[in-house]
Order: sequence, then C-alpha cells, then structure tokens
Amino acid sequence: MSSRGKAGGRCSDVQPDKDKPLQQVTEDDLDSNEEDDDVVDELPMPSATVQAKNRQSVSAEAYGEWNKKTNFVPPVYEKTPEAKQRIQKIVDNSFLFSSLDYEDIDVVLGAFKEVSVKKGETLIQQGADGDKLYLIESGEAEVFKEITNETTQQKQTLKVNTMKEGDTVGELALMYNAPRAATVIAATDLKLWSLDRETFSHIVRDAAAKNREMYEDSLKEVELLKDVDPYERSKVADALKTQLFQAGDEIIREGQEGDTFYLLLDGEAEAIKGGKVVMEYKRGGYFGELALLKNQPRAATVKAKTNCKVAYMDRRSFKRLLEWEGGTVAFATLAESARRLQQRQL
Repeated sequence: MSSRGKAGGRCSDVQPDKDKPLQQVTEDDLDSNEEDDDVVDELPMPSATVQAKNRQSVSAEAYGEWNKKTNFVPPVYEKTPEAKQRIQKIVDNSFLFSSLDYEDIDVVLGAFKEVSVKKGETLIQQGADGDKLYLIESGEAEVFKEITNETTQQKQTLKVNTMKEGDTVGELALMYNAPRAATVIAATDLKLWSLDRETFSHIVRDAAAKNREMYEDSLKEVELLKDVDPYERSKVADALKTQLFQAGDEIIREGQEGDTFYLLLDGEAEAIKGGKVVMEYKRGGYFGELALLKNQPRAATVKAKTNCKVAYMDRRSFKRLLEWEGGTVAFATLAESARRLQQRQL
C-alpha cells in the first residue's frame, strides 16, 4: 500500500484543566476482552458536512494594526521533476507539514528555494530573528548552544546535536515567532532547500490552525464523542495524527482487528463488504471509532476512491490521553455512547 505516513515527529504538551474534577479510568475500561468483545466492528453512518468557523486559534499568526494580513502570493522557484521528488520525500516524513492537503503541498514545494552552504559556514546564529527554515537534502550540520554556567556564571558553548539528510532545521523560530534557539554550522558542504517565513505562516501554520478547528467540528459528529464536553473533545483533536492515501489504497481491511479511528479530512472513500460498496465517505466522514475502546474485527474494507487525507488516533494514544488527563474524559459517557452505537448496529 502506497501511503504517506505521519505518525512520527514531536507533539506539543497537553495541559489539563485543573479546575475539572478527576475521574479514574482503568485499563480494563478501555480494553476489555469480555463477552461483548465479539460484537462486529461498527460500519458507521457518514457524518454531516463540516462547517468552517471563523474562530481564532493559538497556532495561527496574529494579525492586527501592526501586522496586517494581505493577499498572499507565494513565490515559485523552478525545479526539475527530480528535485521536486527529492523535496517531497523529505516533506512526506516531516511532522511539520502533516496538516497540509495535496494543494497546499504543491504550493509549498514550489516555494522551496535551493541553497548551498560551504563547510564551516554558519547557517543559523543563536539569538537572531528567524526568517527561514531549511530542509537538508545532503550533508551534515552541527548544532551549538551557548549557555551560562550556573556556578561560575561564565558562558560556554556546547554541541547539542548533529543534523543530517532529511532533517528540518530552524522551524521552531517560525512556529513560535521566537529568536533562533541555537547556532547551526555546516559540518560538511550542505545542499538545502529553504522556505521563507511568509509562506510558512500563510500556508503551513494557517493550515494547522484551520485543521484543528475542522477536527473539533468533525468530532462533534462522531457518535462516540458527541456527548463529551468541548474541553475533552479538544484534547482528542490535539492528539490526532494525519496520513495520506493514494486512490485505491486500503485504509482498513475487512476481518482484521482494528485499533484505530479515522476521520476523513480530504478526498472520498468507500466501504466494501462482500465485494459490494455499502457506504461512501466524503470530507468529514469517519469510521472505526469503537476501535478506540476494544479489539473488534473490521466489518468492511475501506478504500480510498481518490487521493485521501485522514486524521487518525489509535487505542493506545486514546488510552494514554485519558490517563494523562487524570481521567477527565468521563469513561461512563463514552461507554454509554458505545453501548447505544452497538445496539443501533445489531
């Protein structure tokens, strides 16, 4: 199956609401192998069309009197098809671009500019403003951080990392509008691709903010989560990862045990059972939500009709989220929703 996985990469910390009452959720609650485990996995109804809302998100660029948002035309730098493929290979494996759909990816690929840096040259200086991020196509770079010794109060420079082919350099300054956190020096000759701050802000960060809103709105339509309060639903949205599938790829297969919930963000998919199409999914559709609670075989195969982008969460991540949150997601609510959903499908 040719798919573009996005499971890897870093994720931001999730902060619990200390004012909310805590309820313990046991491991047995989330992964029971009792007799009700033999109920066949859900074949859910498609959810309603997701309606976009004009709500500001913390991950979006702040615009106002001193930072006015203008119509943005991204730069386009000519590249050979081979060069585009090399860039896309790096982008495909970077968490940073996981929120982009196919159209956004094309824009970003066009906006990358080729850069060459000689061995010993400084690529990024600690404390400087960040105006670009870089993808390393070839070569190595060393990362140095200047710190102050707490005992002597003297400054010293430490090597903290080595960046290699396929790594992304300098993204944090763009993500958080912060000065460069370290100095990066070419350990060998480097071949890089740079992306400017303006393109990053308009395309990458805006896409992440819009997707988060779409996740939250779509999760309201999921039967299993519809009665969960907005705070807890937002924690689920934060924990979702993304993956791209090509037309014809299998997303899930009939008969296999399922542990992953999927939310269709872009494209079209269809459920096939006994060789017949029994359900069609469009943007905002979802399937596999009961897999968050227990092991059950998939009731049908779901294939991508077109190129598809999905958000997904597996049972382990869901369970860890509940445990990390101290059980603030009321399992009793989830269990009751699951019971109603199973009864509807029997």
